[in-house]
Amino acid sequence: MTDQKGPNKDQIAKLLAHKKEHFGRLTPTVLFEKIKHGDITGLSESITLLESEKESDIEKSQELLKMALPFSGNSIRIGITGVPGVGKSTFIETFGMHLIEQGKKVAVLAIDPSSERSGGSILGDKTRMSELSKSDKAYIRPSSTAGSLGGVARKTRESIVLCEAAGFDVILVETVGVGQSEIAVHSMTDFFLLLMLAGAGDELQGIKRGIMEMADSILITKADGENVKKANLARSEYKNALHLFPPSENGWIPKVETVSAYNNKGIDKVWEILVQFVDQLGPSSWIEKKRKHQQEYWMMETLKDILLQSFYHTKGINEYIEEVRKKLNKDEITAYQASEMILSYYNEHK
Repeated sequence: MTDQKGPNKDQIAKLLAHKKEHFGRLTPTVLFEKIKHGDITGLSESITLLESEKESDIEKSQELLKMALPFSGNSIRIGITGVPGVGKSTFIETFGMHLIEQGKKVAVLAIDPSSERSGGSILGDKTRMSELSKSDKAYIRPSSTAGSLGGVARKTRESIVLCEAAGFDVILVETVGVGQSEIAVHSMTDFFLLLMLAGAGDELQGIKRGIMEMADSILITKADGENVKKANLARSEYKNALHLFPPSENGWIPKVETVSAYNNKGIDKVWEILVQFVDQLGPSSWIEKKRKHQQEYWMMETLKDILLQSFYHTKGINEYIEEVRKKLNKDEITAYQASEMILSYYNEHK
């Protein structure tokens, strides 16, 4: 019986050198050509470049995005949210397969800044969406690592541009976590879909009024078997509740439907709602105006991120903040004075 040893140090070094050489050859122009021809490997390599924190990679990714921008914008961007257990992955797979049957190419992106801590569904998405992930008309890209919501969301938004340039005409952006990530997804999509469970109160589902107000459609999931009656009742309740909210500025009235992704029931209605949404708001250029507003929003959010990075990379800033904090806690200075002192230090040392 022979010993099976793993790769030695020299082999690992060769593999790493080969990988470095391979990615070194992937210039923005090379990657853009791959994306333009619908090369999925090239798309994945491009998104990996987007996710890199290296300064040289950031420059390359921005150059790539600039090339891709004129070829983007030709999809419908759909945000999907709902608490864990509502059946997001099952719905996305069934809905995605339905879209492919309609002749669409579907990209699924996830936002989950807490994946490393919670375990999330980061790698689980591809295993649960086994049929969808096998299709050459689909692309599934989970968030890669934990990080700040702003950073993960910005990279997801930039990934949308690359997916559109690669020819995907429906982009599904899923919130894996709950909380502020819904706002992030709403700020980068055209249509916001909220999945709800029948028979559970809003308090149990953790759904805030603000999230319901953002929804363009509410779907009551798992409407099968003994749940059908409860799902229909929930549908009526949510329809009535939506009438209490102020009307949307675009004139769209949110739709409420029941679906069973497991039995593939009601899925066709969801696509009909989306087509109706585009037909109603497309001619008024409302979607285009919304996207321009979103671009401005992300410009300011990115500016905040850059300024914060610059601030915290200032030499000695953390130690100085600690000194000021001690003075603040001894009531020697006010919070405003503390902030001014820290800002003065930053301006002198940046």
